[in-house]
Amino acid sequence: MSRKEKGSTGNKPGTGSAASTGGATEIAKKSALDAFMSSNGAISVLVVLLGFICGTILVIAVGRNPANMYTALLQTLTGWDVNRGVWNARYIGEWFTAAMPLILCGLSMGFAARTGLFNIGAEGQYIAGITAAQFVALYGPQVLGLHWALALLAAAIAGAFWGGIVGWLKARYAVSEVVATIMFNYVAYFLSRFLTQLIPAANTYRTPNFPQTARLKNLFLEKLTNGSRLNTGLFVVIICVFIYWFIIERTRLGFELRATGLNKEAARCSGIKVTRSIVISMAVAGMFAGLAGAVVSLGSFSYGRVLGGLDNYGFNGIAVALVGNSTAIGTALSGLLFGMLASAQPLMQSRQIPKEITWIISGLVVVFISLRAGFKMLMDWRAKRIAREKGGERDE
Repeated sequence: MSRKEKGSTGNKPGTGSAASTGGATEIAKKSALDAFMSSNGAISVLVVLLGFICGTILVIAVGRNPANMYTALLQTLTGWDVNRGVWNARYIGEWFTAAMPLILCGLSMGFAARTGLFNIGAEGQYIAGITAAQFVALYGPQVLGLHWALALLAAAIAGAFWGGIVGWLKARYAVSEVVATIMFNYVAYFLSRFLTQLIPAANTYRTPNFPQTARLKNLFLEKLTNGSRLNTGLFVVIICVFIYWFIIERTRLGFELRATGLNKEAARCSGIKVTRSIVISMAVAGMFAGLAGAVVSLGSFSYGRVLGGLDNYGFNGIAVALVGNSTAIGTALSGLLFGMLASAQPLMQSRQIPKEITWIISGLVVVFISLRAGFKMLMDWRAKRIAREKGGERDE
């Protein structure tokens, strides 16, 4: 075919316009798909929806009405009881109370992850925070405001110390933080049991009651949420989310931590003190988990506990951080999601929904979030295919 014929064919009425419109539509579809698949936030929303869809299917499979599950979740989120037609803010307060330690332990996991570390030890750091907070609560100065503030400070220091040890072992002797933190969880647990039972009048279950000055009880929040357990720990969580964001995103230390997490050798060649970054990262991560222990101990209990088992907030924090992409806001939202599921569990049971459904949904969300790597592989494959297609068009 000659050039003239090619030109005349390309200039047929409507042909060029339709082709260009179709090409633009196809490009728009591809760019929208690429934007969605490259967004960690969008993928997190997708996997949460997939988790709820699978949970709905399971509820139907066991012969229950999935509407009961969603009315329980709605009641937790809004306080509105659809069945009785009444509103009670207590459900919202209990939701926030359940979410607070999850958010803090999620921040613990996420902060370490930004430095390329896997902090499975948030549970041990959480226990260290509980233990320190309880001792200060029982023996600290009974001054309103000062007492609980010192207990929070002690919990933060204890958690930072417990996490910092692992960071130092990792940085100095290349000890796997995964193995070290798992072992330190059980050391913290049994050490806490031993030390707490040394307290006079303590038994194998509990210690004497805390003084009122040590508790995080907040009359304003309690009244606002109609007698829920929501307490001053809420403000601690909000401050910690801000601190996390500020350190990671707005400080030189945060840049060094992120650079270390991306490539330790490149960071070291750039003059960043990698050893210091690892220790600081684990210490700060431990601080968040330690504060979670104090919030639970001083906010939800009137006495010190002799732990009879792991609370699992630290382990659940791993899931919270993964779903939240280890960002401050993402982790906070993820913690609220998991807190909602935990808080809605009794309401679901009252509506004949098996309590295990909430844990299955949580587990499926974590499983689906691991598919993020698969999405990235698919993106790379599509990018290569598009590059080959463009190269073929140029050859023609």
